Amino acid sequence: MIVDLRIYTTLPNKLPEFVALYEAKAWPLQLKYLENCLGWYTTVEGALNTVVHMWGYADQGDRERRRTAMAADPAWGEYLAEAGARSLLVKMENRIIKPTGFFSAFQAKK
Repeated sequence: MIVDLRIYTTLPNKLPEFVALYEAKAWPLQLKYLENCLGWYTTVEGALNTVVHMWGYADQGDRERRRTAMAADPAWGEYLAEAGARSLLVKMENRIIKPTGFFSAFQAKK
């Protein structure tokens, strides 16, 4: 399993607007195509105006197939266009991470 860790930073005071737009337009599409959301959070302390979300995939090929299918959906393009027109984001980051052996063993015991 791999995890796509995404960190988005909004302009000050734009976090609620970004979250509302995402929930209305992106969330349904991502659940449809990506399916395995491991968490979706906003910061309370530290770097403010930040969203962190994580998506689990079997492997990089699984991630690419799912994201390619989502990108081909016209509704995804409409969401991206609206988010861009609103100029809500300052920065977008993503990292592909994988669990360590000891954490994988811990999860298997649960």
